[in-house]
Amino acid sequence: MSAIADTTARPTVSRRREVSHTSARSVLMTVLGEFVLPRDRPVWTSTLVDVLAMFGIEEKSARQALARTAAEGWLVSQRHGRRVRWSLTTPGRRLLSEGAERIYGFGRDHTPWDGTWLMLLVSVPETKRDLRHSLRTRLTWAGFGSPTPGVWICPDPSRHDEANSIVRELGLDAEAMSFVASYGRIGDEDAMVARAWDLTALEERYEDFIDEFAALAPASGEAVLHAQTRLVHEWRRFPFLDPRLPGRLLPDGWSGAKAAELFHRRHVEWRPVAQRHWDQLVGAEEAA
Repeated sequence: MSAIADTTARPTVSRRREVSHTSARSVLMTVLGEFVLPRDRPVWTSTLVDVLAMFGIEEKSARQALARTAAEGWLVSQRHGRRVRWSLTTPGRRLLSEGAERIYGFGRDHTPWDGTWLMLLVSVPETKRDLRHSLRTRLTWAGFGSPTPGVWICPDPSRHDEANSIVRELGLDAEAMSFVASYGRIGDEDAMVARAWDLTALEERYEDFIDEFAALAPASGEAVLHAQTRLVHEWRRFPFLDPRLPGRLLPDGWSGAKAAELFHRRHVEWRPVAQRHWDQLVGAEEAA
């Protein structure tokens, strides 16, 4: 495979694809972020194929994932005889660094909330279903919820610029209006939140995460690397699924807080052994 030129131009990234947690490419991105990003050294195809095999990913699928990731500009290949090794491109390092900041920082911030809401009013006709879907998808990813058709709310006014960019890019800025205000005396704020976000479904996902990793106790280096990769892979979904509501808007005993504590504790516990086993795998391939 020929090398792909490393450029500083940022390739287009699909957030929908990033949320997916089942594909070979998605697992590959987790591995690259957790083990390749911290090191300034290339890695052989065989190492990546072997690690992906731990997750039931066949060699053909692993190689296809590498080729697609390279075609998107995140990786560059170098051929050495019949063997190929891979390095992150400058945009690839930037992408994974941003992802790492989001993943490892998620669940740590507890900024006090002053009760201020950002409200966005934007309506799309039923006949423009694709546009409606794009608007809903992008605003949901940005942390907005919709308690009633045409109304979007977010307890973080700092996302005003992001909302503005979304409606402009979709050509809806002429119809959109925004307000920054506190909740009034009519109606119930908690009921509004319940209509805007499906917190029950989100809490079930957090409970599944806790059930999977709370009692997990990997023993060998390979088992720890596998567990660490799974841990990060599953956790990286939540920054896109969780609107990060202030504590006073969440149910009592919110599972998201328990899951965040578990993730950060397990990541610190498993990281040294997982990283050491990765180095052993890379070293074995280098010596081959």
